[in-house]
Amino acid sequence: MVRTNSMILELGFRLPNFEMLNVNSSNNEIFNSHNLDDRHLLIMFICAHCPFVKYIENQIFTLSKDIESTVQTVAISSNDILTHPSDSPEKLKEQAQFQGWSFPYLFDVNQKFARALKASCTPDFYFFSNKGDGNFSLYYHGQLDRSRPGNNIPITGEDLRSAVRDLYLDHSYPSNQIPSLGCNIKWTPGKEPSWFK
Repeated sequence: MVRTNSMILELGFRLPNFEMLNVNSSNNEIFNSHNLDDRHLLIMFICAHCPFVKYIENQIFTLSKDIESTVQTVAISSNDILTHPSDSPEKLKEQAQFQGWSFPYLFDVNQKFARALKASCTPDFYFFSNKGDGNFSLYYHGQLDRSRPGNNIPITGEDLRSAVRDLYLDHSYPSNQIPSLGCNIKWTPGKEPSWFK
């Protein structure tokens, strides 16, 4: 496990189009950006094996339910499954079912989407605003909260919840965006992005 911080992605970044397998569907449907609705959007890069993700799985469930009236949640796993078979679509599906997650859980098989968003760790959180024109722009990219395995700080989702609240107060970007910390994304050997060290 390599402890890795999330990368900086410019606020206002427009969500690119995507199309990926939804492992959390009844018949392995393909989910794409046209399936998104008019709510704001939370995208989180997670996986099945990462201890940082396991640590917050319950909060992921609670948070997604608490904000679902105004924010749609999409989870994505981009880990290479040849080197990490515990993150295969089958294992991701088992994780989602065990945790009671009802949101789409997508498998980024070619890691293209992770590269587009400069995702670098699990978990990695991206909150996009939607002003009703179908264009999602990055409003917040950072940690869930200050809690980490072993630091004895309660898991609350405070930072991400604050971003959701701030969006409705004045539509200004949150000023304090602290990078997330987790395991590095498991890139396909020999195809690591330039920022991976």
